[in-house]
Amino acid sequence: MIEAGSLEYAHARLSARFGNRPDEAAWRRIETIRDLAALLEATRASPLAPWVARIGPDADAHAVERAMRAHLIERVTAIAAWMPPAWRASIEWCGVLVDLPLLQHLARGGAAPGWLDDVDPARREAVEAFLATGDVDPERLGAIWREAWQQRLPKEPGRLALLAEFVRLIDAHVDAWRDPGLADGWAARRRLHARLTRLFRRATLDPTVAFVFLALSALEFERLRGEILRRVAFPRLPLAA
Repeated sequence: MIEAGSLEYAHARLSARFGNRPDEAAWRRIETIRDLAALLEATRASPLAPWVARIGPDADAHAVERAMRAHLIERVTAIAAWMPPAWRASIEWCGVLVDLPLLQHLARGGAAPGWLDDVDPARREAVEAFLATGDVDPERLGAIWREAWQQRLPKEPGRLALLAEFVRLIDAHVDAWRDPGLADGWAARRRLHARLTRLFRRATLDPTVAFVFLALSALEFERLRGEILRRVAFPRLPLAA
């Protein structure tokens, strides 16, 4: 029996979930549904069901954000628990990325969104504590997060080669996203998805598999959230062909 807290256990759990991801046909079925209630019903009948478990047909944008962010945090926490103890701190730190855009918004003087009042108190306190430390440069938050993440990585040189490749892949995507000439953001996301998929298949019994799966989860989160919020915010807007 494979025990939790080992690479073998984590890889088995992640591989099962990797194999159960929605294909493009499933996405197309969801994307062509106009009505929010029908979209949620179709989503619940797909591998994407966990994302919408707490979203009702009358949900507003704040409820959608709250529910989907909560599931993403739960996913990060679960994956950290599956991994060897030495890797848990760096994986758990990935949960902070969920709130990085919020922190940037608040650091620029923006108003707190309505859903923030109802999130987990520990997360809300962490956001408030971060902002209370003094002047925060919103342009450096990503670099600050990354420095802290690298400090949490275990010192296992033989395990870091594939992780370095993963970091380069993410950096290339971020650089492309910053290019003012970028014309199709979804095409850039599809390229990243394809590269992450190939990297996941290479990461057998390598700790990088956890970070790759979380990156794929973030793309899934972003895509589904976009579909749901379009219908919440613009219920009469025609769908794109």
